[in-house]
Amino acid sequence: MPYESSYPPITPPKEDMWTFLFERQNDPTKDFPDTQPIYIDANTDRSLTYAEVRDQAKAFGIGLKSLWEWRKNDVLCVFSTNNIDTPAITWGTLWAGGCITPANPAYTVDELTFQLKDSGAKGIVTIPPFLDTVKAACKNVGIPEDRILIMGDKKVLNYTHWRDLIDPSTSVRWRKTKVNVTKDVAFLVYSSGTTGTPKGVMLSHQNVASNIAQLIAGESENLSWKTDKILAFLPFFHIYGLTCLIHHAIYTGRPLIVMDKFDLEHFCKLVQKHKITMVYAVPPVILLLAKHPLIANYDLSSIRMINSGAAPLTEELVKAVWARLQIPIKQGYGLSETAPVTHTQKWELWQSTIGAVGHLLPSLSVKYIDEDANEVPRGQTGEICVKGPNVMLGYHNKPDATKNAFTEDGFFRTGDVGHEDKDGNVYITDRAKELIKYKGFQVPPAELEGKLAAHPKIADVGVVGVYDESIASEVPRAYIVLTPGVKEEGMEKEIVDWIAERVAHYKRLRGGVRFVEAIPKSPSGKILRRLIKLMAKEEMEKAKTVKAKL
Repeated sequence: MPYESSYPPITPPKEDMWTFLFERQNDPTKDFPDTQPIYIDANTDRSLTYAEVRDQAKAFGIGLKSLWEWRKNDVLCVFSTNNIDTPAITWGTLWAGGCITPANPAYTVDELTFQLKDSGAKGIVTIPPFLDTVKAACKNVGIPEDRILIMGDKKVLNYTHWRDLIDPSTSVRWRKTKVNVTKDVAFLVYSSGTTGTPKGVMLSHQNVASNIAQLIAGESENLSWKTDKILAFLPFFHIYGLTCLIHHAIYTGRPLIVMDKFDLEHFCKLVQKHKITMVYAVPPVILLLAKHPLIANYDLSSIRMINSGAAPLTEELVKAVWARLQIPIKQGYGLSETAPVTHTQKWELWQSTIGAVGHLLPSLSVKYIDEDANEVPRGQTGEICVKGPNVMLGYHNKPDATKNAFTEDGFFRTGDVGHEDKDGNVYITDRAKELIKYKGFQVPPAELEGKLAAHPKIADVGVVGVYDESIASEVPRAYIVLTPGVKEEGMEKEIVDWIAERVAHYKRLRGGVRFVEAIPKSPSGKILRRLIKLMAKEEMEKAKTVKAKL
């Protein structure tokens, strides 16, 4: 039978996101002033207070309705590195009844084109360095150039800056668009699937607001807007950064120092300068903290806790950082489909339950199933399935994928395999899905296989993830059958460079290329990745043996 969270349940918010965040006059949990700085630009020190974000967001929402004739459920794409303008643009769009679809700024023209077309975006906001990519993608899908907005500190000739999209008339009293909080989509975030193309995850207003409330139960007693500062380098286009950073900062009043990209020395300088107390991170950053010599030049002692998520973290790295810096690290777990967090370690248990992803958050139910979808007893290993108010509405325009993502009794199948101990601590042990996770980003093998198959010198291909200890992450590796007559010499570099020109940086073949005579497949033609992974494992073990002998 399913098991409930040990936390007291929350009441799923009945307000839309705007109301939930900004109309809190009688909310006792909002104990910070409207003048509290929330977002601080790490490069320029430009800051935005709670009131400034609220007022700018509303002005933008009015501009959308007045000048763009924005309609309920219209989609706006945000294509940018982290920027303190992103929050106001996001909630202004929601004020106007729209939906935000954040896109990875590393996308190529083709990748951005796919998301714009699939989401049905009516416009896009970007920063000047990405304008060429945006213009080309918009041309591909028929979005006019006057629906391209510029964000950030710099303006571009002939393009409207988002803060200039202002209603020039005072004769019309615009009102916030009414939405159905349980059915209308607030965020359409794209999660890569094993079918080769990303899937749009539909998150309602209540999905995201519920996860904010759930995380409050798991984190807030340990953090205060008066004394804590959080360093934000996780990408805002990723659901991890969107919920845990952007939304939590504005709801709790905790200042967020916003980095546009991660750089280790800049990270260290900011921790030292601002006396950062909390960091949300991913395993490759934990690896740098454990081993990089640069760390010794800075005082990072203000950090009270690091939360690691988006990919598995080894026990060795947690212990290494503690031994070197006396900084505790806990883990959390979630998915785009759950808005995202379902589990988080309690602060006081970080050291006694290293390796766990924590306890199930409030108002969530969980069950574990075997390969035949039969439920297994609590404590036994099985695929983790969850149900709760933060679980997505479904996949955009993919009813079959949506149906397959849920059990018959309505539990979302995470695709991750694990178990929990007698105290409710959950441990992820494997992944049923075939996705490769490179530094927290999802890389679908089928997408890479589809692109590589188009190379004239490749006859067949299978892609798997292999673990690279040097960066504490999985990396994609391609197993290639060359076209008859083609020699292997020089082909690895040619293939690696060729695919690098056609995909985002995190999808590149950092695991290299291996040439084989045939790709193992089932009678139906499905690639048997487990056999390819076995080949990779044997190769790695052989390499370790040779190294040990030397």
